[in-house]
Amino acid sequence: MKSLYVKLLTFMITTNFMAQHIAPSKIIYPQTKKADSLNTFFGEEVKDPYGWLEDDRSKETEAWVKAQNNVTYNYLNNIPFRDALKERLSEIWNYEKIGAPFKEGDYTYFTKNDGLQNQNVIYRKKDDQAPEIFLDPNTFSEDGTVSLGGLNFSKNGKKAAYSISEGGSDWRKVIVIDAETKAVIGDTLKNIKFSGISWYKNDGFYYSSYDKPKGSDLSEENNNHKVYYHKIGTSQNEDILVYGGKTNEKYLYTRSYVSRDDNYLVILPAESSSGNKLLIKDLSNINNDFITILDHLESDTYVLENIGSTIFLSTNLNAPNKKVVSVDVSNPKPENWIDIIPETNNVLTASLSGNYILAHYMVDAISKVIQYEYDGKLVRVIELPGIGSAGGFGSKKEEEVDYFSFTNYNTPASIYKLNNKTGTVDLFWKPAISFKSNDYESNQVFFKSKDGTNVPMIITHKKGLDLNGKNPTILYGYGGFNISETPSFRIPNAVWMEQGGVYAVANIRGGGEYGKKWHNAGTKMQKQNVFDDFIAAGEFLIDNKYTSSNYLALSGGSNGGLLVGAVMTQRPDLAKVALPAVGVLDMLRYHKFTIGAAWAYDYGTSDDSIEMFEYLKAYSPVHNVKESVSYPATLITTADHDDRVVPAHSFKFAAQLQSKQTGNNPTLIRIETNAGHGAGTPLSKTIELHADILGFTLYNMGFDKLPNKMDKKVKG
Repeated sequence: MKSLYVKLLTFMITTNFMAQHIAPSKIIYPQTKKADSLNTFFGEEVKDPYGWLEDDRSKETEAWVKAQNNVTYNYLNNIPFRDALKERLSEIWNYEKIGAPFKEGDYTYFTKNDGLQNQNVIYRKKDDQAPEIFLDPNTFSEDGTVSLGGLNFSKNGKKAAYSISEGGSDWRKVIVIDAETKAVIGDTLKNIKFSGISWYKNDGFYYSSYDKPKGSDLSEENNNHKVYYHKIGTSQNEDILVYGGKTNEKYLYTRSYVSRDDNYLVILPAESSSGNKLLIKDLSNINNDFITILDHLESDTYVLENIGSTIFLSTNLNAPNKKVVSVDVSNPKPENWIDIIPETNNVLTASLSGNYILAHYMVDAISKVIQYEYDGKLVRVIELPGIGSAGGFGSKKEEEVDYFSFTNYNTPASIYKLNNKTGTVDLFWKPAISFKSNDYESNQVFFKSKDGTNVPMIITHKKGLDLNGKNPTILYGYGGFNISETPSFRIPNAVWMEQGGVYAVANIRGGGEYGKKWHNAGTKMQKQNVFDDFIAAGEFLIDNKYTSSNYLALSGGSNGGLLVGAVMTQRPDLAKVALPAVGVLDMLRYHKFTIGAAWAYDYGTSDDSIEMFEYLKAYSPVHNVKESVSYPATLITTADHDDRVVPAHSFKFAAQLQSKQTGNNPTLIRIETNAGHGAGTPLSKTIELHADILGFTLYNMGFDKLPNKMDKKVKG
């Protein structure tokens, strides 16, 4: 039976069973087989008819992916303005992009993209010499699917270690080179995941990884994240286990880094995406023991800086909006902490800039930056270029100049130069882009959620927008993991707004916009708050005539994909289009794959208690698709090499929707091949993806022409 199913799907693919130019409104979906599989939770049996799609290595799953893509691309290829969108996306994207420069050794390094290169190129220059290419990730593979993950230099800048991702995987290789000659030196490290690279002097570096999976690299559960030290010139087999590996302690994340003065190693073990222990080790003697600063997981605390034995910590322990404290490493328990930058009503992110601490505050998701001395003395408020998001601060201690980026929803990122001594801010680089930012405006509004909570939202569109309820609108949200949605420019949104579209971002609970309390209000058995906030955002846009249900699209990725999946199953009438991307959609089994268990702080798991199981089952998108309901036109997007949120989530959700959808709205899944969760995706694939998403959205809102005017045509 199994081989017959594979043969049937293969026949459908190879014979192109649909007419090549079939009308997009008439779709014949592949028949996804149902299996009699069950999962049992606290004595309750839950059917899992599409559980077989979890096997990412099976021929059955491979055939299903090909059949689904065949249907999806037949539909997308017939959208009349898809090519025009791709052309306009390429046109706007085709501008020179430069990253903030940074100094390593005798060179100044910076990233650059000539316009449509698949990957950014690392350049460097010495003094007044012409820039030269240092590292070009476009040469890593012919199709651009091998990308640069990270680049870190030894303290004197003479050696460098960079990581690469193949096919978008979170599993990385680390290659060490002589920075002057660019020649590879020593061993190439393999099977490294969720790790930084932190050099100790010029001798070697610390990194973290899991044990190599015995099963599938893409879906096998990962745990017991360990810290290793790699000495340059030795084999990876000789790397020293520094932390982890105890059978009674299996940390899902363990970050490590060396202090700026090379005196201390900092370890941050964590069992989930929120909360960590904190240990520090004096590196003057390899035999020194770790000193435990925090032995619990009740805060997000890390070492920001040290001056001699005085260490400075950023923490939200008893300070939900964070603060900076100092303490002597000889007696570093919380009762000895001294406030340097106290907690305020706004969320703080602290960073180092030269010989100063920069306090980066979010004021209703908008950046405000204040410069402090190490003793907590206020130096000045940094004058930012406008209302938006500043980021990227972090110059070395001896440097007087720092660089940062500034952007908002209608302005591409520019690079600015900050003089730490004088506080002056000067424009360093501004993009020459084919988009008229001044024709657009962003406005922040506040709306009430179901329980009366005030929630902010930023709405961006062309100036002079007619509030007639007919504007095509994308409502975007995330709502999880203490992540804040701050203003940033994205080219797909620019193209959307050029066509008269409205782009709205709701700063819903579960995020970090208002600190730990805002985050916690959207976790575990309060997760429904997140969905209620998003629904209320959509209703605000409709009530205030920005749009109506027939012109509203819901968009979100990863945890935001869960958001879209939950809202479209709870309120299928709210929007015309749903765009769940790389979503966490099976809430009963998410923790069984890769590093899913690390998300338990936000979600809880179906194994925790019968109450948690029932709560998750009540909103899990895969388990809440109902018969005889007309769901929005849905384009699910995922990738076959996503080893963070495994594509089985999206596969199972698509199968449920296709088997139960009522009405004419399409339910399609677009599965990118040889790609992962998103990072490092070649630009060529990114442009194609967004042309498909925007085209699908506008077509299903009833439009069949571009640009700008978008004459409407009612489809039969």
